[in-house]
Amino acid sequence: MVDTDAKRAAGRGLAGGIAAWILGYLVVYLLHGSSVRDSFGSNVLEVFTGEPVAWKLVGWLFYNAHNVAVQISLLGQRSVNLVAGGEEAALTALFALPPVLLALGGAVAAWDTATEPTTAARNGAAVVLGYLPLSLAGAVLFAIGSGDGPSAGPALVTAVLLAGVVYPLVFGAVGGLVGGHVSAE
Repeated sequence: MVDTDAKRAAGRGLAGGIAAWILGYLVVYLLHGSSVRDSFGSNVLEVFTGEPVAWKLVGWLFYNAHNVAVQISLLGQRSVNLVAGGEEAALTALFALPPVLLALGGAVAAWDTATEPTTAARNGAAVVLGYLPLSLAGAVLFAIGSGDGPSAGPALVTAVLLAGVVYPLVFGAVGGLVGGHVSAE
């Protein structure tokens, strides 16, 4: 019985993590995709790369919302966080998006699977199973350029550790606590 409950919680965590990551990226794209696509920087990058880059730049904003800087290697190395440096309230509000979505995913993962708070938190933290692989893949896919020449993209180690592990473990566990508590009532 315990084994079945653990598998169900892991499956819900996997699905919740995948859903939270994809939904988070889509929300950022819907809110900022057109302004990113029409920006001067996007147009310049498209000229140099010969391919559409707006979807990658939206990915940068998504990682920035996790406090993951973008590493730019052009005449030296520089780190930027467009969300933290943005003066727009709409950009700053992106910082709330990953925690909210991960907490919701954690609540779903722990719903009706645990009565003990530690088990509910563990079940909620299972969102890492879906969030981590997508965080790694996204960090690679959103990179522009190559290691030989100018390049830019989310800092890979920080993307994996912070966005892929710390955020889902912490906020998924919090959501799991809430979901486990509410479903037990």
